Amino acid sequence: MRPRLMFADGDFDLRTPEPALAADLVADLHLETLWAGMARGDGRLFALARAATLTPLRDPAAIAYRQEALDDCLRNAAAVRALHAVADAAATAEEKIIRGPAGSSEGLLNRSVRVLELFCGHLRELGRLVAPHTHGFRSAAFTRLLTVIRTELDEEYLRSVETFLRRFDFEHGIIAGARLGEGNKGIVFRLHEPPGKGRPSALHRRLKKSGLTYTLPGKYEEGWRALNAFRSRLLGGVAGAVSESADHIRDFFRALRTELGFYVGCLNLAETLSRRGLPFCLPEVRPPGTGVFTAHELYDPCLALRLDGPVTGNDVGADGIGLIVVTGANRGGKSTFLRSVGAAHLMAQCGMFVPARSFSAAAAEGVFTHFKREEDRSMTSGKLDEELARMSGIVDRLRPGSLVLCNESFMSTNEREGSDIADEIVGALTGLGVRVVLVTHLHEFARRARAEPPDGRLFLTAGREGGFRLRPGVPSPTAHASELYARVFGSRD
Repeated sequence: MRPRLMFADGDFDLRTPEPALAADLVADLHLETLWAGMARGDGRLFALARAATLTPLRDPAAIAYRQEALDDCLRNAAAVRALHAVADAAATAEEKIIRGPAGSSEGLLNRSVRVLELFCGHLRELGRLVAPHTHGFRSAAFTRLLTVIRTELDEEYLRSVETFLRRFDFEHGIIAGARLGEGNKGIVFRLHEPPGKGRPSALHRRLKKSGLTYTLPGKYEEGWRALNAFRSRLLGGVAGAVSESADHIRDFFRALRTELGFYVGCLNLAETLSRRGLPFCLPEVRPPGTGVFTAHELYDPCLALRLDGPVTGNDVGADGIGLIVVTGANRGGKSTFLRSVGAAHLMAQCGMFVPARSFSAAAAEGVFTHFKREEDRSMTSGKLDEELARMSGIVDRLRPGSLVLCNESFMSTNEREGSDIADEIVGALTGLGVRVVLVTHLHEFARRARAEPPDGRLFLTAGREGGFRLRPGVPSPTAHASELYARVFGSRD
């Protein structure tokens, strides 16, 4: 029994390795702010948000499976939070039950029985929560989960399990059968139904009637040790079976806590964005390589979480576009736009909503960032060498359909050399089917790119008059004249 809320045919594994260059992606896109907004101080939810975001899906069907489940969660938020709370309580309570001595069959059996009794109570609570919401969930993921809880874990079944567990108290002794093997050694041991209070079993009655009994003397230590060893041998098989059952249900609750936890993180973020009046939507994700990228009011969710005021969204119509070049005034929202593109792709491909009024895009084979770094005095080589080394590491991992986000790359040399480098690298990447979004102050590079045939290229500009909104247009210089004057000569005020 598995929840199957994240994958139709598999489990979500927190231990999945993060992709190479994840540290740059996290730092450049400020993803820790996003995860903190989803977690609200819960370390487990933070880890879940990180793992899901950094292991994006590429199959539109797998993404749609999560989106449908998330849509259910958004419409039944209170029920989802309650189910997560029960799963968390069950998994946490099991972890607190002390384990017996290693190698002790009786200790293992006693603990496993206690765990199963505990789990029966939590399974019963799941059933109570599910009952009034049977028709409120429509996704394949939740429909299957709720059906299993309602039909296979009903009250009659749970009572029969609890009755069965009480037999393992062995309050009135143990009855076992065996055969004699070579050397009169016992073989083929098998436990029989234990006698209940005031009702000895038929086998027990026949044994007493035969007179073939032996009672150990009270101070016969060697005999008692032998009896305990014999008892442990008898209970070994049943202890293993009961322990396996307990582990099976424990794994169910842990997986349920994990997979519901991802959706609870999504609910946390959705509530925060809604309170601030910011739009979000379930995106349309197309197969990799289809060249789709269209968005309406796309904004950076991490900036929105850091600011109390409104944030500016951008409209992008870039279907069939392999290169987006962003130029314009300093502090005009260029880097923020770049982060919004990266965050939206990662969120869309892990099955989340995205921060936009509407969004459709081809799934990226990988998202990579190449952002300007501050000067590092400990570097043994030049800054340009460091930039080229980082780009080389990205290129080694690229595949057609990947997305590369560049922010002021190759600015550590003069404009002509930087433009030459950018021209060669960007041309090679787009020629291989890699989508590039480039924020640049290299006006020479932008001018050359504009002079090429326009197919497959989009030029966006930022300006103060646009309220930090980007618009299609001719590449513009790095900054306004007044800004350059203030930077060189100081303020005129």
